[in-house]
Amino acid sequence: MTDIIDELQWRGLIRQHTDMEALRTALNAGPVTFYCGFDPTAPSLHHGHLVQLILMRHLQNAGHRPLALVGGATGLIGDPRMSGERSLQPRDVVAGWVERLREQISRFLLFEGDNSAVMVNNLDWTEELSAIDLLRDLGKYFRLGTMLSKDTVARRLDSNEGISYTEFSYQILQANDYLELFRRYGCTLETGGDDQWGNLVGGLDLIHRVEGERVHVMTTPLITKADGTKFGKSEGGAVWLSADMLSPYAFYQFWLNVDDADVVRFLKVFTFLPREEIERLEAAVAEAPHRREAQRTLAAEVTKMVHGEDHLERVLAATEALWGSGDIKSVDASTLSAATEHLPNGTIRLGEATAVDALIAAGLEKGRGAARRTIASGGCYVNNVKVTDEDALLTGDDVLSDGAILIRKGRRNLAVVRPD
Repeated sequence: MTDIIDELQWRGLIRQHTDMEALRTALNAGPVTFYCGFDPTAPSLHHGHLVQLILMRHLQNAGHRPLALVGGATGLIGDPRMSGERSLQPRDVVAGWVERLREQISRFLLFEGDNSAVMVNNLDWTEELSAIDLLRDLGKYFRLGTMLSKDTVARRLDSNEGISYTEFSYQILQANDYLELFRRYGCTLETGGDDQWGNLVGGLDLIHRVEGERVHVMTTPLITKADGTKFGKSEGGAVWLSADMLSPYAFYQFWLNVDDADVVRFLKVFTFLPREEIERLEAAVAEAPHRREAQRTLAAEVTKMVHGEDHLERVLAATEALWGSGDIKSVDASTLSAATEHLPNGTIRLGEATAVDALIAAGLEKGRGAARRTIASGGCYVNNVKVTDEDALLTGDDVLSDGAILIRKGRRNLAVVRPD
């Protein structure tokens, strides 16, 4: 049976690490307590955090014990970014975001059983630190040269904006988190994104200096597309995991639109599908890419994992209704609204407008003559029903659950009109 390190390497989930053979030996010897931190610098996690959660679940499935740290303390500061200083959020806002992130994380890990996950908040121990304690008990173990050499810090120092002491001190607090979790839970492995390598190593060094013990750190790669560009922008911005910040329909569509060159790699990273199934889908991409079976599988698996089976079924029903032969009137209002929000749109007067008016109002035709010819040729549909009478009026019976009427020209040109 493949050990967990081999599995993670095959999936492309390991980028940097400390002594790999020592870590492999530890993971194979018995349960290892490990942690990953998530800072509440926004009201939702995004697809980058999803990589960490999936890694944590792989390790938990292999028998190891996860500690999910939500940074109620570090979230008040924020780790340094290349793009510049963060805006500090009010304490009550950060506290609210902590609760939102805790709820999101709780859906990915198992909190019962022999290796049940534990949710922790670094505010519990950081809030107790006085300035004197911070300087005497922690600060003396950090060398300024090492802190200044951290990649993000060095780049910020070379920028016009520089870096504040607040963000500069973040690495001390994160290192202390690892020390506290080592002492409280016997935690000996920290995981995180590759951009966190410097902070992770800081915790490892602190434990070695204070406790004389050797522990481990491991990072996941930053996910990029085959062309080397950053992966992770939906039409509306970041790929949030919260349904109120990115609808399940838009989330599904994001994964559905992954390029052929990326889809197999993303199946390995973002799903728990077994090797045999991923290899079968890889063959399908090579033999019949037009069917997009791998993309549909990826989109369904990730949407189900993040939003649940119920939301996936709604999304699939909406997709079939919009682009297939499904019943558009059976789609719930929120899913339908999300599915049509980026379509061309216009307004009409119910009881006065016909399909001719709707085609023009939605921008699918430029004039009445062209609209009539489209209808006469059988190329106009209202709510997926072919229009045969160009003089038939649109009424309240045609309005869908989200308050709009779906207009289609041909097979692929969709728009909506709403009552004026």
